[in-house]
Amino acid sequence: MTASGVPTAGRVTKEWAAEFPGFDVWRSLRLLRRIGPVVQGICLDRTTGGDGYVPTAHVHALTREFPVVSLMLGQRAARPSGTPDPVLFARHERDFAHAVGALREQSRLPLDEPPSIDAIVREYHAEARRRLEKGHGAAVPEMEDSVLVAAAAGRDELAGEGLVLARELTAAWPKWSMPLEWPGAEAWLDGLAARAGDRESLRAVVRGQATAHRLGKVRDHLFPDDTRNHMSAP
Repeated sequence: MTASGVPTAGRVTKEWAAEFPGFDVWRSLRLLRRIGPVVQGICLDRTTGGDGYVPTAHVHALTREFPVVSLMLGQRAARPSGTPDPVLFARHERDFAHAVGALREQSRLPLDEPPSIDAIVREYHAEARRRLEKGHGAAVPEMEDSVLVAAAAGRDELAGEGLVLARELTAAWPKWSMPLEWPGAEAWLDGLAARAGDRESLRAVVRGQATAHRLGKVRDHLFPDDTRNHMSAP
């Protein structure tokens, strides 16, 4: 405990890392593990007032150039009402075990064992369908990530499934929800297929993003040896 009796962010991070040893501490309040071209994370997302955090499971695809590690497919620990269930730093010691159990139970992707590429990609697909059913915006990033992660991992058949689903979804996405720079369904689909087909370029992006986000000390559970860890294998 600190002098005030409130645990530091560093101590909270270490305690979460001890509960999920398959993850590595990436930054304060951020745990990550790499699964080839994608990372899975646990973010202890600070509350607006900064006096607590909301445990959040997420993934981030390394197949696109992006300035931060995003909270894609973010799933916050929630109360039965569906509202986020924050942990106040002042009550961390009391509420920690409950928060760990809630996130472990509620996460759609496993946290104790690394999920497969298939499981991650199919969760992208499921999220895209959920967004459509709920009347939310078009799941363009989710579908792009699903196709490109599968392609970068050498799962061409799975990438093809994503392209088929993407075509189905483009016919159903409301026009109001399309990105401002949307080039049209056919141009987008053709461009996505072309990117998926250029595996060397995809893997170059993955290597660059791993360097940009300083993931060198984050273990890769898909390609654990040094050569394949950098996505240079065929």
